Amino acid sequence: MKRIGVLTSGGDAPGMNAAIRAVVRKCIFHDIEAYGILYGFRGLINGDIKKLEIGSVGDIIHRGGTILHTARSEEFLTEAGQLQALKQLKDHKIDGLIVIGGDGSIKGAHSLSKLDFPCVAVPATIDNDIAPTESSIGFDTALNTIIEAIDKIRDTATSHERTYVVEVMGRDSGKLALWSGLADGAESIIIPEKPKDFESVISRLKQGYERGKKHSIIIVAEGAGHGFKLGKKIQEVTQLETRVTVLGHIQRGGSPSAQDRVLASRFGGSAVDLLRSKQFGRLVSIKCNQIVDVDLSEIINHEQQINDKIYKLAQELSI
Repeated sequence: MKRIGVLTSGGDAPGMNAAIRAVVRKCIFHDIEAYGILYGFRGLINGDIKKLEIGSVGDIIHRGGTILHTARSEEFLTEAGQLQALKQLKDHKIDGLIVIGGDGSIKGAHSLSKLDFPCVAVPATIDNDIAPTESSIGFDTALNTIIEAIDKIRDTATSHERTYVVEVMGRDSGKLALWSGLADGAESIIIPEKPKDFESVISRLKQGYERGKKHSIIIVAEGAGHGFKLGKKIQEVTQLETRVTVLGHIQRGGSPSAQDRVLASRFGGSAVDLLRSKQFGRLVSIKCNQIVDVDLSEIINHEQQINDKIYKLAQELSI
């Protein structure tokens, strides 16, 4: 390995910059040239590639977003797009590629691997929905952003004696909703992985108010229901004053937590080591706080499962 490329793709996640920094500095430490690919796979197809030096990644470990920017590319989903991306890599004499991103990005890395180009993927998504890894870059920061917001919402919910519905991100994964709901003591948590049970939500609300409770917090993942529709329905059925907050993209931004910075640094450094040792087509993962790696093909049709024990505990504690 003389030249290694790195790109970020898909939705941004806090900690991506820390991972980029780790890749670049690890490369330079081992006398390998590092090249940043701008705007993900779209930039790869277009040849938006530049050499990165130590100074290129200085003072970025604490910054959210990604200095390489990110974009989605429909063209890369085609065989012609993948072959053009491969041509750009070869034209720039890049020997290996590190892809930082979520499910779609990892599938992109797998596509290039199937074309016999050395690739390693690093999981970075606030949804934390990559099956082989216990945690992905950005999840901890997004989770803490949600918790901070709900803590503030609870203050005003208490003051005005209202029911609040909080919609969080999670189109296909309810991990952010589940973990934030458990951490913040939500009365109900609605996620895509579990059947919608509106009657249970109403029952919990009524039981709480019958024993003198003055406010309630209900968390819904965006993939499990529309927050405003749910809030309207709750108010119509219960006659309780209900407000709705949609946190939206605030969950993606902000300075990464210490945990995400450390995780991203470990992932980035390990990705370089995998390429240096000619272990290609791998996904860097963490299990029991140990960095491991798995074959990219293992995750393509492997859906991440929700932790039923955590879901059950959240229900038991919200009585």
